[in-house]
Amino acid sequence: MGVMRMGYAHVRVTDLTEAKNHYASTMGLYETHTDVSPDGARRVFYKGWDEWDHHSVVLEEGGVGVVKYGWKVEKSEDIDIIEKKAAGFGVTVERMSKGENPEIGDGIRFMTPSEHVFEVYHEATAIGTEVGTHNPEAFPRHLVGVGAPALDHSLVTAEDVQGMEDFLREVFDFYPTEKAMTSLDDDGECVGTWMTSNNQIHQFAVIGGPQGKLHHFAFRLGDWHEVGRAADLMTMDDVPIDVGPTRHGITRGQTVYFFDPSGNRNEVFSGGYLAFPDRPVNIWTVDQLGKGIFYHARELNERFTTVLT
Repeated sequence: MGVMRMGYAHVRVTDLTEAKNHYASTMGLYETHTDVSPDGARRVFYKGWDEWDHHSVVLEEGGVGVVKYGWKVEKSEDIDIIEKKAAGFGVTVERMSKGENPEIGDGIRFMTPSEHVFEVYHEATAIGTEVGTHNPEAFPRHLVGVGAPALDHSLVTAEDVQGMEDFLREVFDFYPTEKAMTSLDDDGECVGTWMTSNNQIHQFAVIGGPQGKLHHFAFRLGDWHEVGRAADLMTMDDVPIDVGPTRHGITRGQTVYFFDPSGNRNEVFSGGYLAFPDRPVNIWTVDQLGKGIFYHARELNERFTTVLT
């Protein structure tokens, strides 16, 4: 399989105290570790209740936007395979040692054509889900806030969307489930791609825009009711909601977009359909992107397309 999933999103925040209130109290993530980075920045590590590895979200004080993404592979030899593929694509790859990221093993690090830093690893300290694996309950009895079970996916921007899709295909063996094109003709330009390596409808998406920017990272929820409840809790906690609750045409997922206290956009996401490599790719033309992104309203708001971190 190679890449199994996005293991962690490491993002910057302007005020760690405010950020902790958002991600712990509103989103209901579990704090697993705090430290100071080699650069002297305070950091805090979190996981969702249904995640077993040590962390899936890292907050680092000092700015906004994404620092890097971690990708967990199925076997240790997958690291070497991806290293060769990335080098063959023309990317400079460096080795990272066990412990450079707390509770993460040896791996590789490189910058993608979109100027996002990816780390690839196999080993991570397993600390278990909050319900365990022996006769587990359906969910923890005392969830806090939204009670997000897990990190789900992320969307970034790139100047060359097709180039980034090619990179993810060739290096990670990802495949697109949905694409946005300027036209259905052979000379149509790709302006958005939603990609995965497994049956998850998307793990990583790329749309046209500046290099190295974060559009959002998302947390998985169970169903439409949980998405609506999350929106209610955000209102209680004065979390700025960007859009939703609503449905996507692209992926068919149910969603709420909102901002953390630093202005990084988050999403809660549920639903979608099962992806398979042999399933025909859904193609959206730019004149229907409003419906594709926000199925009910059928139009994009300016903030959604321009606010990046």
